[in-house]
Amino acid sequence: MKKIAITGNIASGKSEAEKIITSLGFKVFDTDKINHDFLENDINTKNELINLFDGFDILDENNNISRTKIGNIVFNDYNMKKKLENILHKKIFDKLYEIYEKNKNEKLIFVSIPLLYEIQAQNKFDKIIFVSANENIRLQRLIKRNNYTFEYAKKRIESQMSELEKINNADFIIENNSDKKNLQSQIINIIEQLKI
Repeated sequence: MKKIAITGNIASGKSEAEKIITSLGFKVFDTDKINHDFLENDINTKNELINLFDGFDILDENNNISRTKIGNIVFNDYNMKKKLENILHKKIFDKLYEIYEKNKNEKLIFVSIPLLYEIQAQNKFDKIIFVSANENIRLQRLIKRNNYTFEYAKKRIESQMSELEKINNADFIIENNSDKKNLQSQIINIIEQLKI
């Protein structure tokens, strides 16, 4: 089994790439969804985070963990961000190992992991696909998709590690500046190479 990471900076089009890979008959596991599942359904995770963020309001009106509230805290506090990551990343990778075991007969397994480089998890995968898009395109997508102001969208983009640094450490680059047909053609080409 080859474990393939799919990554890319915010609004680069990772989700579109994942949909195409899934439509081609391959399994894609999304670490964001795994993370959300822990935050929404795992009582141990909830208690750990309540302890970690003691003194902060991190619950929503239904007494569930609010990803937005936590996001706002850690976006401005590097120390809390690292502590949060130490709790969640171990849980996510433990879950991924379970997934690998259940799918050990698959030739290729794809894992969507937006913060691959930030958490230095490159060595946990056999190959890395990086989805890239021009900054202006990503800005427009963020403003349209998330209703961000131009200034906030730019701040979110600039808070991430540069694309160039990541591209230099990826095995395959997808340039997502065009249409879905072009995106699909690049993905098919990469999959053919991965099958070898």
